[in-house]
Amino acid sequence: MNLFEIVVLGIALSADAMSVTLCNIIANPRISRRRAALIPLTFGALQGIMPLIGYLAGFLAVEAISAYAGIITFGILGIIGAKMAWDGIHEDSSEDEEAVRGKLSVPVILVQAIATSIDALAVGISLAAGQTNIVSAAGIIALSTFLLCGAMIIIGRCLGASFGRRAQIVGGIVLILLGAKAFFF
Repeated sequence: MNLFEIVVLGIALSADAMSVTLCNIIANPRISRRRAALIPLTFGALQGIMPLIGYLAGFLAVEAISAYAGIITFGILGIIGAKMAWDGIHEDSSEDEEAVRGKLSVPVILVQAIATSIDALAVGISLAAGQTNIVSAAGIIALSTFLLCGAMIIIGRCLGASFGRRAQIVGGIVLILLGAKAFFF
């Protein structure tokens, strides 16, 4: 696999992470810069680590995980999306910064990153079969995800301020749909 193909793969693998990042920022426009910066760092790191795990785990373990990947992703994103939409419908406009940070806690970001990077696990196997340098490929995938999720933060901050609570409801629905896509396709 050449450099261009790996970059395209990195962009494709980051699509779900980009969508979740955008939803997170739109739904939480008052999130601190530090917490917002944690999103692309976490998503990028896991998108880079998962192909390495897939490469090292071998075919048997990944096939078992891949068989349930859609169900796991749907469950995680479905629950997070439903909660996000619920919070958008029942939003308390007097929430302080601490409450906003609590909605998008480090564990929530980590779970989202795992859910959106499960497909990268299977990619690790295909990269091993193709004699691709897995360390370089994983680094490019991680960097692509980090940069694209960072761009989604900028876009999300603009949109979140404009759309407010409606954006949180739509963001929740988008997460549910991403989970459903993983489950059915």
